[in-house]
Amino acid sequence: MQIVGRGFLAQSLRPLVARHPDTVVFAAGVSSGTSQADAGFAREADLLYDALAGCRRSGRRLVYFSTSSAGLYGVQRRPCREDGPVRPSSPYGRHKLAMEEVIRGSGPEHVILRLAYPVGRAQRPHQFLPSLVRQVRLGRVRVHRGARRDLIDVRHAVALIDALLGVGAPGGVVNLASGWSVPVEDIVGHIEDRLGVRAERHVVEVPPEDPVCTERLRRLVPAAAGLGFGPHYYRRVIDTCLARTRLPEEPRDDRTP
Repeated sequence: MQIVGRGFLAQSLRPLVARHPDTVVFAAGVSSGTSQADAGFAREADLLYDALAGCRRSGRRLVYFSTSSAGLYGVQRRPCREDGPVRPSSPYGRHKLAMEEVIRGSGPEHVILRLAYPVGRAQRPHQFLPSLVRQVRLGRVRVHRGARRDLIDVRHAVALIDALLGVGAPGGVVNLASGWSVPVEDIVGHIEDRLGVRAERHVVEVPPEDPVCTERLRRLVPAAAGLGFGPHYYRRVIDTCLARTRLPEEPRDDRTP
């Protein structure tokens, strides 16, 4: 396996390097769903064009990470399915959809994985869970009421990717998620419980988000049923992350006695 990228997701995929030699995994580019940086989107597009050209020459399959967030699916009032409508609500979602279309029209065999919110070691501070943890520790957290997040342990995501490639997943789109979306308020509350603090909440109302349908994933990889996905899975993901990651202490103010 060739991995394009050096970030959190690319590092998490390193154990698969010796497997799936016919596959190029594109794990590079913009990693924040709130990004509006045109320059970052353009760099990702250029890298993707090069990766697709390489796949055409070598005959290898491309795996691309899109998003299963509301940034791409929009508000649908029903579980978000791979074969259903999309209505991107953010620059990031519109960019990801555009890259999906580029891949579909470029020739090489491909699998597009619409990834939920992976959690694990070596995540960047701006990513969802590290950002929330830091805010809670600082005592003030921004909560988007109406928002829901489908957290997935990155080790489970990697195991599912390995299994999908091993069974020769057909081309197209697969939602890669736990299938259980949790209100952000519940995620913040669990972080507070585990850190033993209570943070002031700055609440922002946003449109309600819909759960991600994982029927196709579970059909392709029946072993997904053994990973413990369920309504309380997110708590285990957070607990594991906090146990495995030593969070840096906040800088001290020397003026404080």
